[in-house]
Amino acid sequence: MYATINPANGQTTREFDAATRDEIDFAVETLHNGFQASRHVSPEERAPALVKAAELFRERADELAATITQEMGKRNRDALGEVEIVAQIFEYYGTKGPEMLADRPVEDSTQNDVVQYRPMGVLLGIMPWNYPLYQLARFAAPNLVLGNSVLIKPAPSTPATAIAFADVLSSASLGPDVYQTLLAMTDDVEGLIRDERIAGVSLTGSEGAGSKVAAVAGEEVKKVVLELGGSDPFIILDEENLEEIAEVAVEARMENMGQACNSPKRFIVMEEAFAPFVAAAKRLLEKNYHPGDPQNAQTSLAPLSSEAALEKIADQVGRAVEQGATLETGGHRLDREGFYYAPTLLTGVTPEMDAYHEELFGPVLVVHSANSDEECIRLANDSAFGLGAAVFGGDPERAEAVGESLEVGMVSINRPEGSEAELPFGGVKKSGIGRELGRLGAVEFANQRLFRA
Repeated sequence: MYATINPANGQTTREFDAATRDEIDFAVETLHNGFQASRHVSPEERAPALVKAAELFRERADELAATITQEMGKRNRDALGEVEIVAQIFEYYGTKGPEMLADRPVEDSTQNDVVQYRPMGVLLGIMPWNYPLYQLARFAAPNLVLGNSVLIKPAPSTPATAIAFADVLSSASLGPDVYQTLLAMTDDVEGLIRDERIAGVSLTGSEGAGSKVAAVAGEEVKKVVLELGGSDPFIILDEENLEEIAEVAVEARMENMGQACNSPKRFIVMEEAFAPFVAAAKRLLEKNYHPGDPQNAQTSLAPLSSEAALEKIADQVGRAVEQGATLETGGHRLDREGFYYAPTLLTGVTPEMDAYHEELFGPVLVVHSANSDEECIRLANDSAFGLGAAVFGGDPERAEAVGESLEVGMVSINRPEGSEAELPFGGVKKSGIGRELGRLGAVEFANQRLFRA
């Protein structure tokens, strides 16, 4: 069921009818026909519509941010930030897209050989709830300037945000012939992937969902991009600037209440800095985060996205403590309406415990101690996931050497992880396949065609 349930109070504000089989077929056919009619339009001709969309996202920022907050509980100031990065993504591909999609001469060729970047067709995007506007932009913008048509299945809990996103694009002349939101159910996904009119599929979500989508796409021999979970390490190599680093660490972890795939979830701290870092992180969590209405700009602790999300993180923390972890602070649901969970800090998590291996999708910091750079690397890489990592140290060369040894798709040195339009986003291992954003994201769903004249 698609519905808007306000995480701040648990009240259902609106329900949406799921798409019927006829509506699904009509949407796919409309996009397929639209692609066939416009497949030879150049990126230069498509680009102005993306620039116009960027303008409209900024014009409607307050309305869009309020919808995000109502549907998944994000602090309003963070929701406004999400709208801005969406505008930046459309602006980036509207200005830089044609250049990055231009024909490229084949290196070392003695002939007039080029690689061309041509659209593939209708793409299916299966989207999550945690960044309900940004995730759409990350997939849609590069493919729209390339010339693919985009069909979005949004998360069941954020339909209004997805519909509002489509409305903005329609106002920018990116209408239903090139972009549609479809309130399809999970049972409809396999049929959509197998539909011969669908050329590829991208999913952002859980490892389980990703493996199912990849299996069907593999049977159909279709291109697939997966952005799955993460358990990103945040490594601290020494005590230099430890108070400032603790502030950066806590703020990064608490962004979106910890509900981000590339949020730092495992803090690996050199032995001599471990105790002061734990003390500083605990103090910051207890001092700086207090619950309130997420629509209020002054609120520091927002609710989690749903009752299910709260129950899952509470269960994970509870099992960790039962299995021997030390609860430094938090670890409980707050006594108020809505889906609020106390900021939590765990230490003493060992490989025998479930929490050592799981992704903790909520406001929970897990802090490990290490006695050498080699142990930091070993702990960081001892995960099924490989999305991103951050390394902090007073000696930049040492920090870079540690970063060089990490089995992840993105490494940040002396800065927290982030997402910007020009930076490719993606991971290795069970964090997924492929990249979004940057030039790599622009060509993931391109027919990279050799052309010899």
